[in-house]
Amino acid sequence: MRTRKKWPRLGRLLALLFVSALVASTFGTTATAAQRHDPHDFTLTILHNNDGESQLINAGSGIEDFGGAARFATVVRREKAAANRGGGGSLLVSSGDNFLAGPEFNASLASGVPFYDTIALDLLDYDAIALGNHDFDFGPDVLAEFLSGYKHPGWPPYLSANLDFSNEPVLQAFVDDGVIAPSTVVREKGREIGIIGAITPELNFITSPRDVVVGQDVAGAVQAEIDELTADGVEIIILISHLQDVDDDIALAAEIDGVDVMVAGGGDETLANPGDLLVPGDVVFGSYPLLASDIDGTTIPVVTTAGDYKYLGKLVVDFDSDGNVTAFDGGPIRIAGGSNPDGVKSNWQMQKRVVNPVMDFVAGLADNIIATSEVALEGRRDPGIRTEETNLGNLVADSQLWQATELAADFGLPTPDVALQNGGGIRNNSLIPAGPISELNTFEIVPFLNFISIVPDIPRAQFKQILERAVSGAPGSEGRFAQVAGFSFEYDAAGTAQVLDPDGNIITPGSRVVTVTLDDATSIVSGGAVVSGADLTVATIDFLAGGGDGYPFMDAPFTRVGVTYQQALANYLIGPLGGSITASQYPEGGEGRIVALP
Repeated sequence: MRTRKKWPRLGRLLALLFVSALVASTFGTTATAAQRHDPHDFTLTILHNNDGESQLINAGSGIEDFGGAARFATVVRREKAAANRGGGGSLLVSSGDNFLAGPEFNASLASGVPFYDTIALDLLDYDAIALGNHDFDFGPDVLAEFLSGYKHPGWPPYLSANLDFSNEPVLQAFVDDGVIAPSTVVREKGREIGIIGAITPELNFITSPRDVVVGQDVAGAVQAEIDELTADGVEIIILISHLQDVDDDIALAAEIDGVDVMVAGGGDETLANPGDLLVPGDVVFGSYPLLASDIDGTTIPVVTTAGDYKYLGKLVVDFDSDGNVTAFDGGPIRIAGGSNPDGVKSNWQMQKRVVNPVMDFVAGLADNIIATSEVALEGRRDPGIRTEETNLGNLVADSQLWQATELAADFGLPTPDVALQNGGGIRNNSLIPAGPISELNTFEIVPFLNFISIVPDIPRAQFKQILERAVSGAPGSEGRFAQVAGFSFEYDAAGTAQVLDPDGNIITPGSRVVTVTLDDATSIVSGGAVVSGADLTVATIDFLAGGGDGYPFMDAPFTRVGVTYQQALANYLIGPLGGSITASQYPEGGEGRIVALP
């Protein structure tokens, strides 16, 4: 647990005094939020966001006038100043996924420490930040580099109560220095505020924490921090969590006691009320805030925002002298520029130090056209890449099978029979129109630092269980849904779904996979039964080969062949495809590699 006392900079203090005097002389004295209540009461403005995910320039194609770290910084500073003028306190927190693989983050990898995302978060001056699953996508070493780039080492603290870093020395060093902690205490306007972090217990399945131990009892870990903070006299407690779905936060609330506000992350839900301005295309998930009940039936406001720096959440909470919540209100603030009625100018410092250099890097990738497509390529998540076969999924899987085949002999390995790519590793979440394909597009499609890998000697029965894992979430949208090459298969979602224990062991074998047939017509599974025969050699990415997304490779030895899956895709477009993606090769709707039986 760390403690920070917030003292305004002298210039900021003088500016606030000047503005207050000007307002009083012009309009007369107006009661502040603190003055409207008993003098012992306290009003706290909680400013929050989540899932920034390196979307530093703007909110993306077609919505360039929204989002962006520079506009976000302008709104944060405005809202902090307004809260201080009102006589209350303010906090700024992030509930995880603070960077993400892609062209923008590649600008950071190319430039080195400090990463542009670190500079951006440092300039925003957060009070606490939760660790999210994507913060581990490049492994502990890159996360350590990200943390090491802050101008003032040790602040802000990165929080998670249910992670143990003792087996990862590079991150344990940050724990020892207090940079990573289960919780922190911030003093604001004379009141102590405890902030606790938590992360999804599924971390091992969806990212690459290596030897970080992920506690499965999230409620127990959080309650232990609540009890410690309470014993130390902290009366106001906020949970910032990255559980992947705001409904999981609401469920967690029913298992704990003593939290006043919950700030969720990972689900990308848009919470809003009538009249709130939204980024075009965003759909409201629920009201802001949602309401949960703790173990004693006490109401807890639960908030979150859609990611990509598109919104700054603002929850204003009144507390009595004992730290009990007496009232709350708020909503999302859209981050907009251009001619929008709520448009703001970019913060010049963020624009100069972060946005401009990232834009220059990305522009260079966009200018390098490496292929042309005759057909639109489907990369949207749902329905799409995480629910069914798509032509973009086929293209990515084919590139991996080809690249692994090209390199297998160099590593003394057998030629792969099949290839697998999880839908969650295909990230563009868009329908790419027919036309030019740039190097930037390849980074947008497959951005992670995943290396093409070859896994020989996989028994057919095990391969069936790998596919059972791939369809275990069907018909729902799951990142583990597979895109495939070298074979086709049929599955029935009415069959029994495979279930794993927290260590990735199969406790309920699946019965959904009905047929599996290699491209050369070799039958691997027929009528749900495994056909005896030779083992298979699988091409995939190292994330899956190592058990990511719960794929049961069961510690099978695998070899990385030195090419990332982004490089494999680019090489495949330039090489075998000769820069041309034809409609006959990759028709819209796919070609029947994956069939969901009615």
